[in-house]
Amino acid sequence: MTFSRRHALSGLCSIAFGLSGPAHADGLDALNQFIKQTRSGRAQFTQVVTSPPKSGQVARSKTSSGSFEFQRPGKFRFDYRKPFVQTLVADGQTLWLHDVDLNQVSARNQAQVLGSTPVALLTAASDLEALKTDFQFKAEADREGLQWVRATPKKSDGQIQSVLVGLRAADKGVELAVLDVQDALGQRSVLNFSAFELNPALPASAFVFKAPAGADVIRP
Repeated sequence: MTFSRRHALSGLCSIAFGLSGPAHADGLDALNQFIKQTRSGRAQFTQVVTSPPKSGQVARSKTSSGSFEFQRPGKFRFDYRKPFVQTLVADGQTLWLHDVDLNQVSARNQAQVLGSTPVALLTAASDLEALKTDFQFKAEADREGLQWVRATPKKSDGQIQSVLVGLRAADKGVELAVLDVQDALGQRSVLNFSAFELNPALPASAFVFKAPAGADVIRP
């Protein structure tokens, strides 16, 4: 598997804004409002995955892009369009990853793999207090027109080292702008969201996945 494909897949599973409205006291207030008031969301995204440099080499990065949708509690969908067509769907029970070029599907128990991940942080809980079982939160200084929160998993043996969440105040509420994820192996994955829609009506079919005929389905 090439660097590009391997790290695009890794970025998928690691994973699932400028101020223009009323200001919040800090990033924690903004994140709490986002979690409480945003029942669903839809956006475009660009993701840059950077791997730590090996001895004598420079760090390498790969950029991908696509669309993101989610619906509480615990349903989301990433459709990667460039550079490879891949789909990541969480239906509330199973996390599905479909690589179109390889005609390969992996299916994993959602609760087992998403408990302390960035996407679970944003799509599973109903308020910030519910997330404090798995994360420690710290408000960061405002910068680049965004309000920031750093979330650190309480379990030190997980894949994620820290998550930096960037939020922007909008007319209809708080929008997600950035997820900056640092994993335990030193890989960094930064997702920038644009054209964010707050509480759109999403069809149930958006979070239903059926493996294509002939696809190799892997269940660990």
